[in-house]
Amino acid sequence: MTKPLTEKLGTGLTPQAFIDGMTKNKDKFEDWLQKFEWMNEEDKEFFESLNNRDDLRCLILAADWCGDVVRNVPAVFKALEISGVPTEVLILEQNFDVMDQFLTMGGRSIPVVIFTDTGGFVLGHWGPRPSHVQDVMTKFKTDNPDREAPDYQEKLAQARKEMGERYGEGTGYQHIIVKELRELISSF
Repeated sequence: MTKPLTEKLGTGLTPQAFIDGMTKNKDKFEDWLQKFEWMNEEDKEFFESLNNRDDLRCLILAADWCGDVVRNVPAVFKALEISGVPTEVLILEQNFDVMDQFLTMGGRSIPVVIFTDTGGFVLGHWGPRPSHVQDVMTKFKTDNPDREAPDYQEKLAQARKEMGERYGEGTGYQHIIVKELRELISSF
């Protein structure tokens, strides 16, 4: 059970302040941001329609050193920038108390996109990756519970390679993020 994040609302960085403060991977992040395109008008209209709701807030746990943040958060920023939903970035290293409420299979994986109401009650969360990419890591961790096994690192490298292949070369995965966020938001 997650605790309300009341005390975190209003303490994060704006999306632009996060980008401006990046010391790692800023060019790649901005490149993914620039490449974002709406796949269909229905998704765009859905996010625009959120301007009629004043009951949502979004907190994103992130760090500029993380490859999944660099790939995934630009699509989240683009979807939410037209929504009117107040969005803040919480830097992982300063918010382990929040991170530890949103572990992925027991580990600290980012980004985590958390939606709350105006009082900080958690409505739902997304992350750290589109589900078709995360499935690879879930299977790897299930099949390889012993981190000390002699072939663990080799198998981990193979899983990371497969995850890269599932992301693909282009921006198609961004449309999946938008779809998954839309489904999540529609549930509350």
